[in-house]
Amino acid sequence: MMKKILAAIFAAALLVSMFGCTVDPVGTKPAAPGEAIEIAKSLGGNPLGGFDAEGNLTYGGDPSVMIDGDTLYLYVGHDISAGESYVIPEYLCYSTKDMVSWTYEGVVLSMKDVTWADRSSAWAGQVAKHGDKYYFYFCSWDKTDGGKQSIGVAVADNPKGPFVDIGTALVKGSFTTNETSGWNDIDPTVWIETDEQGVEHRYLCWGNGKLFMCELNEDMVSVKDYNGDGKITFGADVKEKTAPKAFTEAPWIYRRQDENGKYYGPYYLFYAYGWREQMAYATTDDLMNGTVTYQDTIMHPSATSNTNHMAVFDFLGKTWFIYHNGSLPKGSGFRRVACIEELVFNEDGSVPFLEETATGMNGTISTLTTLKGDVLAHENYRNSSDDKDYPYQYVAIGSNMKGQQTYDTYWEIVPGKYDASNTSYVSIESYNKAGLYVTYGATAAYMSQDHNGEMAVQQTFKTVMGLAGKGVSFECIANPGMYLSIVDGAATLTDGSDQEACSFIIATVEK
Repeated sequence: MMKKILAAIFAAALLVSMFGCTVDPVGTKPAAPGEAIEIAKSLGGNPLGGFDAEGNLTYGGDPSVMIDGDTLYLYVGHDISAGESYVIPEYLCYSTKDMVSWTYEGVVLSMKDVTWADRSSAWAGQVAKHGDKYYFYFCSWDKTDGGKQSIGVAVADNPKGPFVDIGTALVKGSFTTNETSGWNDIDPTVWIETDEQGVEHRYLCWGNGKLFMCELNEDMVSVKDYNGDGKITFGADVKEKTAPKAFTEAPWIYRRQDENGKYYGPYYLFYAYGWREQMAYATTDDLMNGTVTYQDTIMHPSATSNTNHMAVFDFLGKTWFIYHNGSLPKGSGFRRVACIEELVFNEDGSVPFLEETATGMNGTISTLTTLKGDVLAHENYRNSSDDKDYPYQYVAIGSNMKGQQTYDTYWEIVPGKYDASNTSYVSIESYNKAGLYVTYGATAAYMSQDHNGEMAVQQTFKTVMGLAGKGVSFECIANPGMYLSIVDGAATLTDGSDQEACSFIIATVEK
């Protein structure tokens, strides 16, 4: 079960001290060494979604957001693939008012109801409100246009849908000539703004490999005819922009606001960079006519997904960066989930590097130190750009790892993946390699992604009173009597005879 679904069950655990854990959960008697205890668990970390109305594990990628009043709506394409290919039949919605509690709102647009599109290809989209209507810009393979990808739009009276397609593609793939692939026309992003002369502009941008831009008419479902000649012309009404460095896909337009809500400064174009996809951004002073200038990469490839797709927005007085990864069990670039980090601009307006994290916005970071002073860490490495290096398995863990950085000693302790209802069960997830967990084999301990969805037992430990009389020991649930230990700098499993090597003090880290 997902962390968010279990929040109510485990809310009381947040009140239990993470330092020492010398009493049982209700504090009625001291716990003896080796006796099961409950420790506080992180319940507010990434991912954001990953569940349906019944609490079932549900994948969804290419996140976008739309804010309406005091509510934020998160939209994702529903990944249902059993293999390594895209099977995305519909779009799902989640909502929140506080960025802590999320509500599953269900299917808002199904591709079976889009007559021109492929039924299994609900690729990336974005919702915008204009007037009293909501417009969902999306993309899919176009059965009426030689199988190219096209940009569509569907309309609703409610942000929760149902959205109804207008009956034909808004921009067909064949319209944007000089193509390099059949999927140049994907990933629409929309931006609505009133300029200093009081004129409203409704921009639509999209692309893969190529970058396209146009303005929409006030009806939001047709392209603006700039010269009034009665026809829409590629190159004049729909422009191909010079794409920024290593532009792959997933453009997202954003602009900063002052304390009065007035937009200022350049437009930011966030996008997926290279392969495996990193996150990057460019800037321009004029969306339709200005040069889009590359600035920097801001997030490395995900540890668990080959693609990434962001949404950048302001809500509750802060700026947020939502993206996706494959951190759920059996996750990959074809079974994704939305995650979030706070984005704090540098004083000069540049965007700082963002770490993909397991704790996200509200999770708790912990360090684990044995009574001998060994701090549990994992091997330091930058996520590879080579597909053959994935999934990450058998990553070394221990103390004083080669190349170790501070973040490599950070962990998120969450309810046990094997049985989250057992309050003495935990799993230990890497802070900066989200989706990778401390894992035990026959005798060794290492870090691994649950790439096949079958590693819950190996990635769950029972928390017991430290065998040395204080701290916490982590006992293998499938191999009772064997404990996570650090011996000679390496993480391993032992019978606990070296009590200080398998007794850990847990400390929380301020973000």
